[in-house]
Amino acid sequence: MLKRTEWREPMLVHESQPCGPVPTICDEEGIYPYVSFSETAERPVLRKLRMIAIENDWLKVTVCPGLGGKIHSILDKASGKEILFHAGSVRPVRILPRMAFISGGIEVSFPIAHTPVQIEAVHAAAEQIDDRLYIWCGEREVRYGMHWTVEYSLGEQDRLLTQRTTFVNPTSQAHAWMSWSNAALPARADSQFHFPAGHVLRHADVLEELEWSREREYRLADFDRMQGFFWKTSDCTAFGMYTPSLGSGLYHVADPAVTPGMKLWLYGTGRHEAWAHQTSQRQESYVEIQAGPLLEQADNTKLQPGARHTHVEYWLPSTVPLDIRAIKLPTPRLVDLRQVPVFDWVKRETTLPWLALLSAYEESKDLGVLLPAPPEPESCCWPPSGMEQLGEALLWAAMQEEDKVSRSLWVYYRAVWLAARDEMDEAIELLQTLELDCAYALLGRLLRVVKQDYEASRVTYDCMESAAWQLHPQLFIERDMTLEAIGHSTLEERERWFKLVDSLQDDGLVERKAAMLVARGSLAEAKALLENHRFGSIHQRYERTLLWMRIHEALGTPNVEIPEHLGEDDLAIYGAYRVSDANKES
Repeated sequence: MLKRTEWREPMLVHESQPCGPVPTICDEEGIYPYVSFSETAERPVLRKLRMIAIENDWLKVTVCPGLGGKIHSILDKASGKEILFHAGSVRPVRILPRMAFISGGIEVSFPIAHTPVQIEAVHAAAEQIDDRLYIWCGEREVRYGMHWTVEYSLGEQDRLLTQRTTFVNPTSQAHAWMSWSNAALPARADSQFHFPAGHVLRHADVLEELEWSREREYRLADFDRMQGFFWKTSDCTAFGMYTPSLGSGLYHVADPAVTPGMKLWLYGTGRHEAWAHQTSQRQESYVEIQAGPLLEQADNTKLQPGARHTHVEYWLPSTVPLDIRAIKLPTPRLVDLRQVPVFDWVKRETTLPWLALLSAYEESKDLGVLLPAPPEPESCCWPPSGMEQLGEALLWAAMQEEDKVSRSLWVYYRAVWLAARDEMDEAIELLQTLELDCAYALLGRLLRVVKQDYEASRVTYDCMESAAWQLHPQLFIERDMTLEAIGHSTLEERERWFKLVDSLQDDGLVERKAAMLVARGSLAEAKALLENHRFGSIHQRYERTLLWMRIHEALGTPNVEIPEHLGEDDLAIYGAYRVSDANKES
């Protein structure tokens, strides 16, 4: 029996706070054109999210298009057991690319990891074709303008889920991409890791290569810290995890010629388990088993203009431990690729204004076409770099606009679009013609990061008229970084600015104030400031750690333990949560 259902399910959602109005160009904590986030609300709100389920007599698989098209649940119907980790809420934590990672289910990423649409809705469609049910999710992504579609399917007699992923590049340029399928499973001390013997790269507080043995058993209790493993070689095509105390597990198999990537990520038992708790309603840890068409998360490749990539993988839920070397590669008969939907742009608040502009531009030969209003700079709605025709449309809008302020905004957004496509010199020239606080804000960053002209950046920030813009934490931090780069002569100026925000407890402001105190030589005061503020947690960022070490080296107390309340992990720097921003190579 095959069955498909659809509904809207109430979920607890912890809303995220945008970092600020400056576009995420040359932003170390963001990826353009997506909004990046600085913190997550402790109290959730109720939101109804779209769910689509497909099931047969053995399995019920639920997909959530409202959370990036991820698999929300895999239910083993015979035992009634939920196979996947369920966080209980949507509670983002800070990790690149957008500082808004959520755990649970199975996430599919593209063109960067983790997927930038984890907390956004994507297109979805479902259909039964012959004796097979299909769910397709996807979009045309806004970074590069490529299409992605993930297909989940279930046959009438299947005891496994088939996942087929397709990427298409319709643009005129080659673009870098990576992709990982990331399954989260509930973790217990007795959780067993069934992975191939082979050579692995271990990513913990150090990067090292070691052998994963076929002769020994690996359990969560054997690991006392967070770490990841990437298989560089393997002696079979399947891997997975099984937890005896839960009586459930999940295995993955794929053709290694197309999908060779295997990864295990765990928090271990001990102090790092708290990192897992931050994404859920309860203090329960999870493990991630991952697969992809590339061997390591530091890898990416290019999709050429007009090219298509497709890979298939299979997820095998189980209520008993399986022998990974006995798992055969399935050969289901899938619908022809020509019938797989290729989705267009998703109509979101951040894309609707630009789609309206493109539509007006395309119809501009007709009389009476109305030019839409440009988005307000405070809206964090920036022109998608993946929309190749936007450059011409923005130029047309600026020429058509009669209102001076609106015309300046169209010029500003054209400069933003150009900078996002790495046409920095032209973007800077345009920004220098504008008298808008939003333009000064971006220009100040580009002069500092791209041109390393710190004095020009300082002058640019001084041109801003609005006190609200000047004192917004994002802009405040940007200016302070410019002043720091100039040197010791700016200390008095930096102190004057900090006195204007000395009651705020924003993590970024506290961090920058500590850096200013170190530059001033007030080491004890800087140390006390870091000791008395509890920072929000963030993965793979080490500014506070380096600052703490710098303070103690100056105080003559090196090798001191890094306090956990600084909120930074102790992993070695590794991985690529975003592919090459410049994207210059073809």
